[in-house]
Amino acid sequence: MTSAPIPVLSITDARERLTSLKAVLFDLDGVLTPTADVHMSAWARLFSPYLASRGIDEPYTDADYFAYIDGKPRYDGVRSFLASRSIMIPEGTPDDAPELETVCGLGNRKNSAFTESLESDGVAPYPGSLRFLDAITDEGLLVAVVSSSRNAEPVLRAAGIRDRFEVVVDGLVAAREGLAGKPSPATYAYGAELLGLSPQQCVVVEDAHSGVQAGRDGKFGLVLGVNRGAGTAELLESGADIVVDDLAELLPLTSSTSTPTPGEPA
Repeated sequence: MTSAPIPVLSITDARERLTSLKAVLFDLDGVLTPTADVHMSAWARLFSPYLASRGIDEPYTDADYFAYIDGKPRYDGVRSFLASRSIMIPEGTPDDAPELETVCGLGNRKNSAFTESLESDGVAPYPGSLRFLDAITDEGLLVAVVSSSRNAEPVLRAAGIRDRFEVVVDGLVAAREGLAGKPSPATYAYGAELLGLSPQQCVVVEDAHSGVQAGRDGKFGLVLGVNRGAGTAELLESGADIVVDDLAELLPLTSSTSTPTPGEPA
């Protein structure tokens, strides 16, 4: 039996590496906010009836989300999942109506479901991620959001943290600048560039295989994985230096950082 991958860094080493760098580049969904759950639900609402309508017996599952969709730009996720079921449909264009059976039409149908859920239910940041964000900014590190989602701006506003980030590179920015989506490191490299830094001076924080691969292939100074369902071993195999279940596990960052209050995760 193959042994599980071993983290490159211990918690202590990861803290030291992190605080020696200049900036932290956060993925959004599943890292700062639990909107990955909303995305997962929206994808299921899209693909479960779609597969049934085509008479395909193999149902859509959460495992499909992590294998083919998680972390990728929306239309890439549609294309990747359809390929897993040997489904070929026209590409279409981004302004396709959600009712159209094209890659873009299906992607827009999923986005409609996501937007409805966000507007009706709202979203709040992960408490541990918010504490981690506070700690790294207290240490003087710069921060940015690098997300494949075209919904990053409304999600950040709904979570009440948009003003915490001067730099946001999302799916709309990537399309405007002609940047390849994750697992390409292009969007993360662009985020570092906007901060006036090199990739080697920045941390990438990711919960998706594609994002971890982007951090690894972009040779960022630290690739920090957050396991929200993708699997610790799998994220390590994709190139994470260390994987935590919650960013609060890295606190306190230094002896000068305040310690958690009783009852909060250390």
